[in-house]
Amino acid sequence: MVGIVIASHGKFAEGIYMSGSMIFGDQADVKAVTLMPSEGPDDIRKKMEDAIASFSQQDEILFLVDLWSGTPFNQASALIDGHEGHWVVVTGLNLPMLIESYALRLGTENAAEIASHVAKTSKEGIRILPETIKVEGEDEAAKPAAPAQPQGAIPEGTVIGDGKIKYVLARIDTRLLHGQVATAWTKAKQPTRIIAVSDNVAKDKLRKQMIEQAAPPGVHAHVVPIDKMCKIDKDTRFGNTKAMLLFENPEDALRAVKGGVSIKEINLGSNAASEGKVVVSKAVALGKEDVEAIEELRKLGVKVYVQKVPSDPVEDLDSMLKKAKSELGM
Repeated sequence: MVGIVIASHGKFAEGIYMSGSMIFGDQADVKAVTLMPSEGPDDIRKKMEDAIASFSQQDEILFLVDLWSGTPFNQASALIDGHEGHWVVVTGLNLPMLIESYALRLGTENAAEIASHVAKTSKEGIRILPETIKVEGEDEAAKPAAPAQPQGAIPEGTVIGDGKIKYVLARIDTRLLHGQVATAWTKAKQPTRIIAVSDNVAKDKLRKQMIEQAAPPGVHAHVVPIDKMCKIDKDTRFGNTKAMLLFENPEDALRAVKGGVSIKEINLGSNAASEGKVVVSKAVALGKEDVEAIEELRKLGVKVYVQKVPSDPVEDLDSMLKKAKSELGM
């Protein structure tokens, strides 16, 4: 696996390393090194060398650095002497760059290949809301043409592809679409659409808008009521769709399954604590209705598993249910 050294002036590298862990999970062979005000070039070079020495392999190293020509960059560029093509420096460090690097190194052992991709991703991560604000100096003529809009709706009954929607992930998460979902899970599962299935959110204009705007580049996000999702499941016009479904709670997921949504497994990512619920893990709290819904889902043949991000191990749901039932007197 490609080793990654995150380097910066001050504690920026440590902070972005922590943010990356929250979103993508803890990562092996990644170290954050910092240049503090009282330190000089030799100090950060030694930190970089120590970081590399701690990795399981030193053949392919990616340096993600804050500024071109700054001291961390200068020392990293000196270190790659003799390792050109295998040790690579990318500047302009930001969180999309780091997350993309984590995702890409799962599929390649080449640091240069990762670098060529993340340079583009880091730029795409810079966006403005509201989107009507024009970026200064941006040439409208140079922008790629928007895809042609379909002339009218696709007629009902049209069969696209094999006529069956593909569910790459179904997840229960109180926050629905947030950083871990928009980055780690989207990278891992590659959906073309993210669908938040919630009666409550479908009626809430602000929350609905926030979810639609939070979609990562290249993926459409939608919010639909549960009954509508049951109809979409049988709609042959979605045959080429790879969908990630998001539910706020186990009860909504159960309603969808009983309504005919053909999902075979559900990832329990988080279920927020509230009055009457038992905290059974760092991210999951269960109340009586949650426990009953999960148990009914399992009886219906749906596999329910607890996993916060793709790089985390699957947790023991049975022990969580046992703890919740004991404390809830079930």
